[in-house]
Amino acid sequence: MNTTDLTQRPPRSPRLKLGGYIILPRMLDKGRAELDGKAGEYHFACPLDQHFLSFTGLAAEEILNLLKQGKSDGEVLAWVREHAKQNEWEILYWSEYHSRRGPTDNESRQHFNETLQKFAPDRDDIATWFDLLDIDDYVSFGGKA
Repeated sequence: MNTTDLTQRPPRSPRLKLGGYIILPRMLDKGRAELDGKAGEYHFACPLDQHFLSFTGLAAEEILNLLKQGKSDGEVLAWVREHAKQNEWEILYWSEYHSRRGPTDNESRQHFNETLQKFAPDRDDIATWFDLLDIDDYVSFGGKA
């Protein structure tokens, strides 16, 4: 199994799609790394992953079991398509919504702003959760915001 070592580099961006599903490639990277003991600070089935799981009606344990079997991204996608019943338009709109989603309430806005101050205090172009995750990943592995 080709595993991403998340102690050495971040998982794929949450913006990346697999079969139209945003978040899924990142989730697979984290799952494989967790199984291999190389997840670092990353967590499989985190709140971000839960958005995908909730949308598809799939369980984290089912995805993890596929990864334990050494399934490739394409094989996992085939399984997801078989078991999740969304059509391509639903997937497109769901993925587009999540790519643009930012903090909406006071608690999440506070967390967003605190994290932004930690990693990129001078950046005023970080507006979505995916923007924040990308900059967090980049800075956490030595990049300059």
